[in-house]
Amino acid sequence: MKNVATLGRPVIGLCFALGTALYGQMTDVLTYHNDNSRTGQQLHEEVLSTSNVNTSHFGLLRVLTVDGKVDAEPLYAAGVKIPGAGLRNALFVATEHDSVYAFNADGTNVFWHVSMLEAGETTSDDRGCSQVTPEIGITATPVIDRKAGSNGVIFVVAMSKKGSTYYQRIHALDLTTGAALLAPKVVSAAFPGTGDNAVGTNVVFDPKQYKERCGLLLLNGVIYTAWASHCDIRPYTGWIMGYDEQTLAQTSVLNVTPNGNEGAFWNSGAGLAADAQGNIYALDGNGTFDATLTTSGFPTNGDFGNSFLKFSTAGNSLAVADYFCMSNQASENGSDEDLGSGGALLLPDMVDASNNARQLAVGAGKDSNIYIVDRNDMGQFDPTTNAIWQQLTGAAAGGVYGMPAYFNGFLYYCGQGDALTAYPFENALAQTVGISQSAETFVYPGATPGVSANGTAAGIVWATENTSPAVLNAYNATNLAEELYNSDQAGSRDHFGDGNKFITPMIASARVYVGTTTGVGVFGLLDSSTLTPLQAWRNTNFGNPSNVGAGANGASPAGDGIPNLIKYALGLNPLAVAAAGQLPLASLRESDGNVYLTLTANRAAIAPDVTYLAQVSGDLINWVSGGTNTVTLTNVPTQLVVRDNVPASAAGQRYIRLSVSSP
Repeated sequence: MKNVATLGRPVIGLCFALGTALYGQMTDVLTYHNDNSRTGQQLHEEVLSTSNVNTSHFGLLRVLTVDGKVDAEPLYAAGVKIPGAGLRNALFVATEHDSVYAFNADGTNVFWHVSMLEAGETTSDDRGCSQVTPEIGITATPVIDRKAGSNGVIFVVAMSKKGSTYYQRIHALDLTTGAALLAPKVVSAAFPGTGDNAVGTNVVFDPKQYKERCGLLLLNGVIYTAWASHCDIRPYTGWIMGYDEQTLAQTSVLNVTPNGNEGAFWNSGAGLAADAQGNIYALDGNGTFDATLTTSGFPTNGDFGNSFLKFSTAGNSLAVADYFCMSNQASENGSDEDLGSGGALLLPDMVDASNNARQLAVGAGKDSNIYIVDRNDMGQFDPTTNAIWQQLTGAAAGGVYGMPAYFNGFLYYCGQGDALTAYPFENALAQTVGISQSAETFVYPGATPGVSANGTAAGIVWATENTSPAVLNAYNATNLAEELYNSDQAGSRDHFGDGNKFITPMIASARVYVGTTTGVGVFGLLDSSTLTPLQAWRNTNFGNPSNVGAGANGASPAGDGIPNLIKYALGLNPLAVAAAGQLPLASLRESDGNVYLTLTANRAAIAPDVTYLAQVSGDLINWVSGGTNTVTLTNVPTQLVVRDNVPASAAGQRYIRLSVSSP
C-alpha cells in the first residue's frame, strides 16, 4: 500500500493536510480467529516476515500478568482514544476470574481493569468438571464493535454465582474506559420441547448447567451465543441465542435437541462462523439425533445432535436451514466421537473443475475425519453414505480439538498428537498430494493455528504447544517443514508460562499474543536492525513499528493536523506541535521578469524511504508536478525549493503543496 501525506500553502486562503480514520483499522482483531469466517488470517502484517522471525531478531518482549486463566483469545484494537492517554493501541484480555483488562498493546501499563461480578458474587466453581477449572468466569472470546456507542463496545459473557444461585450475563463495556454501557443482561431461555430439563411443554435453560465456551459472534447487529455443558453432566441440551447489541434484549432462541438430550456447543472455544448472507455455521456435540426424517430430510423431532449445522437468521429468527450428519452417527454418539470438539471454518469461494462456483465450509471432530461441505447443499443424513462435497478420512490423527486456519489456497489443520499439516486446494478440492507438515507433533489438544501475512506475501503459520512451559512455533506458510522459530530455541529467554489448552496465537501490528494460565505472552522483534528507517522511527516514537494508531502515517497525535509522514520527512517530533517556521512555506519569487509561486521545505535530512514531490494546481482538484509543470531550484539534504512553471500573473489562482509518499 502506498501512503501519501500532503501539506501546502496556496496563494489565497487555504491550508490543508491529510487525516485518517481511527476506528476499524485493518490490523484490528475484534473477534475470534480474526473474522466471521474464522479463517485465522491476519493479512495486514507489514513488519513480521519469514526473514526476521528467527531467534536472532524475534522473541519474548514481556508477559502481561492477570488474575486468572486466559481461555479467551486476546483481542486487539489500534488507535483507541484512551482518556488521559490519547491514541493508543489496546489489547483486551478476559479471564476466568471474571475480569476484563485493557492493556497498552505496546507496553505493560493497564488502561483499565473491570470485574463482571456483582455485589456478593464470586466466580462459578468448576461444576464437578475438569474442563474449566478451578473457576469459571469468562471463558468465551468476547467480540468488539468499534462503531457501537460513542467509543466502541466490547461484549462479554460472564458466569458467576451468589450462594447456590448461578448466573450467566451478557455485558456491554465502553472500549475506552471499561464502563458498563447497559445493564448486564441475565441469560434465560425456554423453547418448545420435552427433552432434558423440560418444564411442561418447554425445555428450560438452567444457567448452572452451562458455560459459554464458543467465541461470541456479532452478525448484523446481533450478538450470538452458543452454550456448552460441563463435561457430559446432564441435564443439558443444545442452545443458541441472539441478543440485540444496542439493548441486549434477546432477539431469538433455538434449541437443536429440544426433544432429546445433550448436543451442546463447545468447539474447543472456536466461535460460531457466519457468511455474508447472514447464515451461521456450527459443529454440534454428541446428542440425540432423530434418524427418522421428514420429507424435507430433517429429523422428525428437531433433534440434530452430532451434526454440522447451518442456521438462518432471517427476520432475527434462528432456524436450522440445512445440516450434515455422518452415516455412522449412532455409533459415534455412543462412543463420544462427536463433531463438537472442533470449530467450523468458511472457505473463500472457489471454482471446481467444471467451472462452477463453490461455497464450502470445513469442520472436523474426534473421529479424525475432515468434512468439507457445500454450504448450499450440506448433505443432510443418509444411513448408507456421507453425501458431502469431500471427506478426508483419518486425515487428522488423534482427533481435532480446535479448528483450522486458511491462507492463500491452503488449509492448516493440527490434530491431537499430530503434525501441523497444510492441504492445498485445487478445483475446490483439498489435495492429499503435495501437502507439507511440521516436523513437530503437538500434544493434546493439538493446535489451532493462526496466520500472518502481508497480503499474500511473507506468510507465517503460528501454533502453540500445550506444554509446560508452553512453546510458540512459527513456520513458513508455503512449507511447514521450514520452522522459522520456536520459543525453546533460545533456552529459557522466551519462556512465557504454562500452556493453556485451546488457545490460539493472535497476531497484530508486529506482535504475537498468546494466552496462558496466568497471563499473556507478548512476542515481537528484539531489535530494529530489520526495520525500514520509517518503521524504526515509529518504533522509537510510538513503541510499535507498524503503520497503525497514533503511529499511522496519516495520524496527527500532537493534534496540530500535521500527519506523521510529513513530520518524518521533515525530521520533526511527531508528539510536539509543529511551529509555523518548521513547515513548508509558499512564497512569490521573481524570475526573468515574472513572478512564480514557490515552495520552500526545510528538513533535517532526506528520509531515505519516502518520496518528496512538490505539486501545483489551478483548481485544487488536478495536481501536477515535474516536467513542464515545476522547476526544482534547490534539492539538498536540508532543503527542497520548487517553483511553479506558470507565472502567477498569468493565472487567477495557483496553489502549491508538498506531497510525501512511502511504499
